[in-house]
Amino acid sequence: MIWLVLGAVLPSLLISWLAGFAVRRWAPRFGLVDHPGHRKVHKTPTPMGGGIAVWLAVVLPLAFGQLALFVIDSASAPPTSNEPSFFQPLYEIVRSHAAGLMTQAPRLWFLVGAATVLMVVGLRDDFRHIRWQIRLGIQTLVATAVVLAGWRLSVFVDAPWLLTAVSVVWIVGLINSFNMLDNMDGLTAGVGTISASILAAVMLLAPDPESNQPQLFVGGFLLVLVGGLLGFLLHNRPPARLFLGDAGSYFVGFWIAVATIMATFAGGDTPPHAVLAPLCVLSVPIYDTLTVVSIRLREGRSPFEADKNHFSHRLVELGLTKPQAVLTIYLMTATTGLGALLLYQVDTVGALVILTLNVCVLALVGILETAGRRRGK
Repeated sequence: MIWLVLGAVLPSLLISWLAGFAVRRWAPRFGLVDHPGHRKVHKTPTPMGGGIAVWLAVVLPLAFGQLALFVIDSASAPPTSNEPSFFQPLYEIVRSHAAGLMTQAPRLWFLVGAATVLMVVGLRDDFRHIRWQIRLGIQTLVATAVVLAGWRLSVFVDAPWLLTAVSVVWIVGLINSFNMLDNMDGLTAGVGTISASILAAVMLLAPDPESNQPQLFVGGFLLVLVGGLLGFLLHNRPPARLFLGDAGSYFVGFWIAVATIMATFAGGDTPPHAVLAPLCVLSVPIYDTLTVVSIRLREGRSPFEADKNHFSHRLVELGLTKPQAVLTIYLMTATTGLGALLLYQVDTVGALVILTLNVCVLALVGILETAGRRRGK
């Protein structure tokens, strides 16, 4: 298993880190710079386009892996040598799953294409603002295409039309959740790293109900993103020298959303409550989105109107520094997400305890926020 983790994470980490330097150098020449403004918390103009680095960090290793897979699958026998190769264990793992991976390849590249469309739309928005109606429309079209291609949430409802609608809303919702979360140095990339890592751990530790084997394809799908985000974080940690931009937040939100749909959380001997694992892992981004939208609607404004009412901003209003606010959200993401690792191992009562703990954590934060805002008025 360690070879899968290293083979998926390290190449994408290196590519993202190196690509980040190139983007930092060339972005200002193309006007891809985020300037401080009335709702911005950074003090100096900062290059955007970090999403390009993350996109490259995901696509290039997958392309190389596809090429290597063709070679390995067509080989009649593994290479022989008097000395065991350092990469021999990884080679054996790939060769043993080559047939299954080749079967999944067309579906994988369909998803890469859909993610690339969203990345390009986000990049266009980074250069010149696109109306939210157009952005939301394109996101919905891409999500609908993915769902109609055969990916739907695994829930116990015998209503295909309802599953289709819920799956589209889930994908579009997470795209915008990670986009809204991208308002402080290291926030979206860090939360994305934690969320994708926990989901990948669930996939590798919890067997597929049908095959009783780890869900290696989805696990690797997520780990490649983890590497790309870790490499980007080397440029985005406070004080950030590179921003993710809409190109990156759209890509990250879509990638994680699709991974939760591809994963198998139900069936066989798997307890029914295991389907709630994605909700545990993604509780914090969802909480941020719901509370921000609620505040905007209550104030009679558009839910897509940018402001400084995000969860991170509200923590700063309570007296935390920006790095402390980001770290607090990291810890909350880990706290709510780690329960997903246990959902496969507990009974219904245990699942209720895990979900109750998550709700209590979010409710506690909400109470502290409300008290802090009232005291500040």
